[in-house]
Amino acid sequence: MVGPLLRGCVRAAGLCPRRTCGEAAGLRDMGFSPEQARRLLDVESRLSPQRREAAVAQLLLLGLNAEATLGLLERRPGLLRMPTERLQERAGQLRRLGLNGGQLQRALIRCPELFTLPRKRMAAAVRLLRERCLFTAEQLREVLWSCPNVLLEEPHQLHHHFQYVYFRMGVQQKEMVKARLFRMPFAELRNRHIFLERRGLYQTPYKGQTQTNNPKLKDIIQPSEKDFLANLARSTPEEFEVFKKLLAREEEEEEEEEENRDALYTEEDEDFDSEGSKPAWE
Repeated sequence: MVGPLLRGCVRAAGLCPRRTCGEAAGLRDMGFSPEQARRLLDVESRLSPQRREAAVAQLLLLGLNAEATLGLLERRPGLLRMPTERLQERAGQLRRLGLNGGQLQRALIRCPELFTLPRKRMAAAVRLLRERCLFTAEQLREVLWSCPNVLLEEPHQLHHHFQYVYFRMGVQQKEMVKARLFRMPFAELRNRHIFLERRGLYQTPYKGQTQTNNPKLKDIIQPSEKDFLANLARSTPEEFEVFKKLLAREEEEEEEEEENRDALYTEEDEDFDSEGSKPAWE
């Protein structure tokens, strides 16, 4: 009777049972269970055995276990087609940023896009966090392993996110890191902050100062929306939904006013240029 593994091998598109089962045996030797090997062979099924095993071996060398490696490749099958040198190079770059051992593994599991992120894009984000946001090397390391998606952000959006929390909310870098700031999308953070502000539960600090009686950043970011509303904002989901709609409408009206002002200034400039081009004797 043909066993489950062999049936899975026969189903592998474009590959003969003997060859596919040979691959499965090789994956089992690398620590994968029969079921994990079958699932892994379904990922990029037409890939050559050598290419597959080389990519899998490189991920295992990073310290990922079989289940984590399988999950990563099922989410990002294109990693199997990346040259092993590229995988090694990217892992080396992350290690130089201070991510080692379990931290590197957790960062890659949370954000496998780090393998394919252009090197210049990564360097720009790191430079901004160090030079303009002034995170220390230790703080940067903690940001990267806890919120690796921060490296995927456009630098100008990332800087705006930081500046809002630093200047508008009066929060220092140490508290940002502790609160896992970059795990929450900026739009959601802003909604929660302004909601608290308008309910009199958060005071805008004076320039260069921190309001110690304001809620901690982690208490704004980390709870679910339900817990945030019940325990901190002391409000209802219905009130929060109405607030978000009103805030979005306010922003639209402000944008329209700004566009109208820009159009008015443009017309005035054109009129001035037209008058200025007339001969002095007219």
